[in-house]
Amino acid sequence: MSKLFESFQIKGINFKNRIVMSPMCQYSATDGFASNWHLVHYGSRAVGGTGTIMVESVGVSSEGRISPNDLGIYNPEHVIKLKEITDFIKEQGAVPAIQLGHAGRKASAQIFQEWKGDGTVNEKNGGWQPVAPSPIKFIEEYPEPKELDKEGIEKVVNDFKKAAERAIEAGFQVIEIHSAHGYLLHEFLSPLANKRTDEYGGSFENRIRLLLEVVDAVNSILENKVPLFVRISATDWVKEGAWDLEQSIKLTKLLKEKGVDAMDVSTGAVIPDAIIPVGPGYQLPFASRIKKEVDGILVGTVGMITNAVQAETILLNNEADLIFLGRELLRNPYFPLEAAKELREEIEWPLQYTRGKRK
Repeated sequence: MSKLFESFQIKGINFKNRIVMSPMCQYSATDGFASNWHLVHYGSRAVGGTGTIMVESVGVSSEGRISPNDLGIYNPEHVIKLKEITDFIKEQGAVPAIQLGHAGRKASAQIFQEWKGDGTVNEKNGGWQPVAPSPIKFIEEYPEPKELDKEGIEKVVNDFKKAAERAIEAGFQVIEIHSAHGYLLHEFLSPLANKRTDEYGGSFENRIRLLLEVVDAVNSILENKVPLFVRISATDWVKEGAWDLEQSIKLTKLLKEKGVDAMDVSTGAVIPDAIIPVGPGYQLPFASRIKKEVDGILVGTVGMITNAVQAETILLNNEADLIFLGRELLRNPYFPLEAAKELREEIEWPLQYTRGKRK
């Protein structure tokens, strides 16, 4: 049996393989509500054999969305359509997962298809005031974010807690906390975005405080019955005065102690001008190092993984436990079905598609 198609369990949830659909924003929601686009988009990847379907970053609050077109889970009525989506994913034998996020200083942004050069959507056009650990712009074209006070930080923690509760109600079987890619929780981690002098800034222990509080709040809802993932950027790709791999290793050890089941390891995006050596598997060394240094926690890798042999080799070399696929699943929703053929692995096809199965 190939490692890629090996089943496993976390907290009683059965995963039929080690392929995870990375959360990728669709910018197709209205007032945070999912639509038939989301049902078909996520449903087709479940039909295509992906073991875990991770829904895109979902705003835990209205102001926490990346753009006005992002999904939200801050309104109880958001649950209705999300439940329809998770039901269909489960019917295909896949595990529905959700990434809970807050965009921080990168919120209220224009979607890339409508970029006009000024960076964000102003309040007259449905935008809002972004918030952040410190009043530092992401790029010059963005407005200066409002620094969160203690009351604002408490609201963020409570918003994640309520979002987790609604996610469970909607039928999601995995919760992921988004602490990567320059969004709010990553902004607190990184000295490049966090210049605070209170208990949420300065030292490593202070900068990770908000993330740990969010993990505790979410765990109070999950009650150790639902798998909890955390996505991090393992490095800011800046040599000094930034978030780096050594801090990511220390953080992972603490998250493991708090009951986090898996680390979804990505990199970068807290500043726009970092030099990143992009290439096939370019983020794998960070996941591999974390896996080597921290026992007892699953590690996922992502980043230009585009074929079955590449994914299988990563697993066989014990460099990661989970393969997160992003753009490859946009190009080919049925990648797992083809990967199984390439790896000579016999897997179950949807009955409706069996006539298309190559012998």
